Amino acid sequence: MNIPECRDDVCLTCSDSASPVTILRLLEEELAVVSGVDGGEEQVSIALVTAQVGDTILVHAGEAIALVRTDGR
Repeated sequence: MNIPECRDDVCLTCSDSASPVTILRLLEEELAVVSGVDGGEEQVSIALVTAQVGDTILVHAGEAIALVRTDGR
């Protein structure tokens, strides 16, 4: 078995970090375009969450893992 080697201090895939991003556009096949952490746009999977344009989601390794509630619920 070939195990990937991390080259940085923190590996995005192996770490427990997730980044909050905002959904800009929904795409087909459970994908969305979001405002990236660096201010650009990136495409992520939203297969694990139910989200709409304008929602803030937590993304880990290109996969939305949670919807961030900002309305106090």
